[in-house]
Amino acid sequence: MAVTANDPKKAHSLSELGALKAALQKTAREESERAARQREEEMRQRRERDLFSLSVGPVQPLPDARRARTAPRPPEPEPRQRQRDEQAALRETISDEFNVDSLLETDDTLSYRRMEIGLDVVRKLRRGGWTIQAQLDLHGLRRDEARDELAAFVRHAAQRGQRCLRVVHGKGHGSPGKQPVLKGKVQRWLGQSADVIAFTQASGPQGGAGALIVLLAGSVGRGEG
Repeated sequence: MAVTANDPKKAHSLSELGALKAALQKTAREESERAARQREEEMRQRRERDLFSLSVGPVQPLPDARRARTAPRPPEPEPRQRQRDEQAALRETISDEFNVDSLLETDDTLSYRRMEIGLDVVRKLRRGGWTIQAQLDLHGLRRDEARDELAAFVRHAAQRGQRCLRVVHGKGHGSPGKQPVLKGKVQRWLGQSADVIAFTQASGPQGGAGALIVLLAGSVGRGEG
């Protein structure tokens, strides 16, 4: 059946389409206006930031006032000068020119004791009456190195309360002429130490002719094995 232009149903449909078109156009126009306003606002804010930057210049953030900033603590200085002074003082008090031969007992062990120390102390030391608490091996060291090592060893042992020591100087098997180069020097150096009150050649199991057993001051009657 054909529909004429005067048909009420067609007229109603055309009216709805017109209203829908008008609504769509209004929505599109509002979206366009909103986008334009947003772009304008962004441009305004950008202009304000640029104006502020030009007026004030570069800006750096302020540090947090609640946090104290302190410089890192420098490392503790090493007492190198004190060590050098101590070594120099030791060299001055321990001389290679000191003659210990007159102080050595004339037995085959060439033991040494201070004048106030009795022979019984040396005999007890020779028999192992005191427990050996520390040992120093001087093999392979030059004379100056051996002297410094020995002096420091005796001093530190006395500071730690150690009283009976063993010092290995060697039998000279690797030295020219197969002579113990350090043996006599070690005896001289020990004889000049204020901490040493006696020493004797070690027994066979303790090193024999290649070592000395040394007794420090304050040890008589203590530290027995």
